[in-house]
Amino acid sequence: MRVARFAGDDDPRYGVVGADGDTPIIAPLKGDPLYASLELTGEKLALEDVRLLAPVIPRSKVVCVGKNYVAHAAEMGGEVPEEPLIFLKPNTSVIGPGEPIFYPKQTQDLHFEGELAIVIGRICRNLTPDDASKVIYGYTIANDVTARDLQAKDGQWARAKGFDTFCPLGPWIETDFDPSNVRVRTTLNGEIQQDGRTSDMVFDVPAILQYVTSFMTLLPGDVVLTGTSEGVGPMQAGDHVAVTIDGLGTLTNPVVADD
Repeated sequence: MRVARFAGDDDPRYGVVGADGDTPIIAPLKGDPLYASLELTGEKLALEDVRLLAPVIPRSKVVCVGKNYVAHAAEMGGEVPEEPLIFLKPNTSVIGPGEPIFYPKQTQDLHFEGELAIVIGRICRNLTPDDASKVIYGYTIANDVTARDLQAKDGQWARAKGFDTFCPLGPWIETDFDPSNVRVRTTLNGEIQQDGRTSDMVFDVPAILQYVTSFMTLLPGDVVLTGTSEGVGPMQAGDHVAVTIDGLGTLTNPVVADD
């Protein structure tokens, strides 16, 4: 099931994405499906007539894993950590599909990083790998936008990863999805830049959630980014970046100067 958050002529709502014959539609839900049972309103809206938003606004945080692919760690000039390398993005960095990524004045080297993202459905702490699937609401697509020069300059990643608009998510949450071996690719202006598979992750989804929850409580609506493959590179104002994950869809965002 694909659950989306969207805007029409009123306040943001949630709905289930599907089809009515050959026409893509969204069937609105009553309330937030993360906190209420799935109950349809009975409406059917053409998908092209609504604007998709970030499918979730994290209740408290976006948790990210760095250097989780061997080749990406190598291109960044390092080795894969012995344990998952964890950092945070604020929920104010989240934007949805089609929304602009602002190129801040403070950086001269803004990079894309296409990633698989986990959406947490239940409060959880001290998970075992076998428990991980029980707390996952679904999966979506993320772009871990990074000011690479600030990352190197600061020595820690809060500023380089945390600007407003630096966490595009979308286009929806897929609740029935096997993340173990799917293709993840990023294009810049239509040209492939990254092309990897989740099976190449050093720490898989259960291992990531076990590690994160060993020291941090995850709340419903929190998002966990799983790392990026090799091929990260710079974006410029005027570019369009798209991240596609087989079985999930495509997340596309333009890059604009933050004047």
